[in-house]
Amino acid sequence: MKYKLTRKQKKMLIRIIIAFGLLAVISLLLHFIELPWWAQLIIYAIPYVIAGYDVLKTAFINLIHGQIFDEKFLMMVATVGAFAAGDYREASAVMLFYQIGELFQSIAVGRSRKSIAKLMDIRPDSATVIRDGNEIEVSPDEVEVGETIIVKPGEKIPLDGVIIEGESSVNQAALTGESAPVDKVFSDNVISGTLNLTGVIKVRTTSAFGQSTVSKILELVENASDKKAKVENFITKFARYYTPIVVISALVLGIIPPLFLGIGDIEVWKMWLTRACVFLVVSCPCALVVSVPLSFFGGIGGASKDGILIKGAGYMEVLSKIDTVVFDKTGTLTKGVFAVDDIHPNIVSAAELLDIAACCESFSGHPVAQSIIRAHEGHIDKSLIGEVTEIAGKGVKAVVEGRTYYCGNGQLMESCKADWHECHMTGTIIHIAREDNGNCEYLGHIVINDQIKEDSEDAVRSLKNVGVKRLIMLTGDKKNVAENVANKLGLTGFFAELLPADKVSKFEEILKSGKGKVAFVGDGINDAPVLMRADCGIAMGAMGSDAAIESADIVLMDDKPSKIADSIKIARKTMRIVWENIVFALGVKGIILILSALGVANMWLAVFGDVGVLIIAILNAMRCMRRLNS
Repeated sequence: MKYKLTRKQKKMLIRIIIAFGLLAVISLLLHFIELPWWAQLIIYAIPYVIAGYDVLKTAFINLIHGQIFDEKFLMMVATVGAFAAGDYREASAVMLFYQIGELFQSIAVGRSRKSIAKLMDIRPDSATVIRDGNEIEVSPDEVEVGETIIVKPGEKIPLDGVIIEGESSVNQAALTGESAPVDKVFSDNVISGTLNLTGVIKVRTTSAFGQSTVSKILELVENASDKKAKVENFITKFARYYTPIVVISALVLGIIPPLFLGIGDIEVWKMWLTRACVFLVVSCPCALVVSVPLSFFGGIGGASKDGILIKGAGYMEVLSKIDTVVFDKTGTLTKGVFAVDDIHPNIVSAAELLDIAACCESFSGHPVAQSIIRAHEGHIDKSLIGEVTEIAGKGVKAVVEGRTYYCGNGQLMESCKADWHECHMTGTIIHIAREDNGNCEYLGHIVINDQIKEDSEDAVRSLKNVGVKRLIMLTGDKKNVAENVANKLGLTGFFAELLPADKVSKFEEILKSGKGKVAFVGDGINDAPVLMRADCGIAMGAMGSDAAIESADIVLMDDKPSKIADSIKIARKTMRIVWENIVFALGVKGIILILSALGVANMWLAVFGDVGVLIIAILNAMRCMRRLNS
């Protein structure tokens, strides 16, 4: 992603180039021409002021307001002290390289913000709503739930809704990270912030703009930086105490030794003052203060490119320590949509058995009935269907082409005295029997199941590969259904037939039984209490409930459970880079601080200890912004 310098950054770059050129020319001239000390001070002060006048101004203003111990104050004291000690060139160079480090920092933060700003481009500018037969262009927040909007090719879909007319391909990359367009047809859900590519579609809105997916995403991203990680809070507190300690240490280093070693010797005072200035330059904590939050910010931005929204640095830190993942079943590991798994005919063909079942269920809105109608795919001639009687808790009795059929569970088969049998497969079993001369012939049965998501198995495998030890499923479904899903996916355990309240208590047991952090993954309203109780709550963002998304710490925008392993990898990579920067910065600074106190380190080494370490730490932190597979 190409990054363009801002106007302020361009001005800074010009100042740095001018100051660097002047410093080089002055150093070269003074190699051949000898000038008195006051003349050298004046000419070296020119590039110094050009490069760092804003640092001096900010430090002076902060000093007036009592804000003494920051890096700008350290730079001012150190460089002015270097001028006082006669190190004119070094003083100018320190200020110049400090500003180079500040420019690097500004560019790094700008690039990280741009990666998140790209996500912010999903905010739609307007919506075309149909009112009184007219197309009116309004702000998205003026559209009410249930109104019809028109979205033309090339336009962003402004609100969540259902397609009621037309079909199109939709680019969901801004939300999910998936580059391939998704085909959308009548009755399909569409998400605000995605891009309509090919056809004109009419959409009935299902949420107001303030409650829409795009609005929630923007809010999550904007607030993400407010929630700091423990290590980030530690660095902030560390800098608060560290800075005054090193300033006092530098004063002691510059004043106490000359009092004992030669109170009247100017050269002794000059030597120890130089050491104190070197000590101040290298002690600046900006490498830590900048690189640690930048690493987290970059990690959050990089995750957003993959459709993973992490609500704050603190959650990323917890995510990196996950060793147990607990799943809800329906809508998380499974699609939450019933579908025909298999057809087991008895005395008729599979096609005829499905045709009979579809006719019997054609007037029902029950999800199981709808799955049979979808599997049938053909046109159902309802003129052939006579009286349909619903038998509570058992199924339906229907007259089709003058013959009576029973379609339902085993209890219905018992009541009509059909010679039926149980199915060896797990799932919801719909049995069909036909009344013939007072007797019921058993025609067979249809197996219906909630379909496992295509990448759920890959998700479980990936989580095991990243070291997650326990993979547990909680569900309200029957034990045999839960066991079937758990075995297919390779989960380490499951708990079935749980009421919503039971989920919380069972999850509490799981929390207490392990040593590491526990994540819960869910999508429904009943998952919200568990999501809030988890060390790390992960919600499905595309089809998940508002309550689940609000309660979660992390939101997967494309509902793919395989992204859980990706989010753990991103979190661990980010934390690794954070600690690399901490150890590197403190280690290098510690060594150079000792060398400066002993008089071994000069101002140039101090520049590396400050600006060099800062630039290396920033470059390392910017690795967090890269996508996992890039």
